[in-house]
Amino acid sequence: MATVSPTVRDRLAGYAELVRVPNLFTAPPDIVAGAALVTAAGIVSSPVPSGDIAVLAVTSMLLYAGGTSLNDWADAAVDAEERPWRPVPSGVVPRRAALGVGLAALGGGVALAVTVGPAPAAVAGLLSTVVVGYDALLKGTSAGFLAMGAARGLNVLLGASVAGGEVLTALDGHVADGALSLVVATAVFGYIAAVTAMADDEATGGSRRRILAVGAASVLAAVVTAGAIFAARPSALAVVVGLLSLGAFLARNWLALRRAYTDPVPERVVPAVGTCVVGESLLVGGAAAAGGLGWAITALSFLVPATVLSKRFDVS
Repeated sequence: MATVSPTVRDRLAGYAELVRVPNLFTAPPDIVAGAALVTAAGIVSSPVPSGDIAVLAVTSMLLYAGGTSLNDWADAAVDAEERPWRPVPSGVVPRRAALGVGLAALGGGVALAVTVGPAPAAVAGLLSTVVVGYDALLKGTSAGFLAMGAARGLNVLLGASVAGGEVLTALDGHVADGALSLVVATAVFGYIAAVTAMADDEATGGSRRRILAVGAASVLAAVVTAGAIFAARPSALAVVVGLLSLGAFLARNWLALRRAYTDPVPERVVPAVGTCVVGESLLVGGAAAAGGLGWAITALSFLVPATVLSKRFDVS
């Protein structure tokens, strides 16, 4: 029987699946939140250039795309058995091409960060190293869950790095000011580590213990983020928007996790993972409210393309 070659449309859709295109739009909110938090803490003496934030937002998307591409390159054999519909095992995207896309995206992301300054370049370099370590060595291990959480936490710190070395100065002399972004980054780290652990066996069925862990991590992350909002003392309207965002984050996760916990089969666990991944934008969108209403609206606006695209493409 003759093999049918993928069409151009199939190829484009395959590469979109490879980089998890809905997830790409969950990365910029981390950048906005990090920049908002250092602004709220008064670490930067002048307004942060919007151009720098935009460049770092693109940087974060490239690093995310690089990570997912390398993930599928490394998992080709496992995916052939558990997820044969993915671009690489299905033959829509050649495995060598997935490696090329991954390395190019990571390199491009770090190169962009260099144009903003030494601090963003250093964080982007560390983030890309963690991503490669996860994909090549640590995935599926306890250290792998922590590595993925660390990558997401570093993405928040990438946004905070627009303040340059002043962040370190603040941490040395004014811990309360300098720690705002670090506290939120740590909350994101714990949350994503738990979600990654839940996603580890999503193709074969879920673990109720890990589903409960994500629920607990969600609540803890929301409480910590709410504390950061109040500590920054933004306008009352910004506080309301931030708390509403955190409430929506918890409500969405609770509904998805409850379904998965009741019957932890792939058909319920996979959507729960997707909800929790996209929902991270609500968490950091709430954190961005610490800097004011404009910051929160900017961060939350990325939810629109992420949610719309998640209806068409896989997010895990």
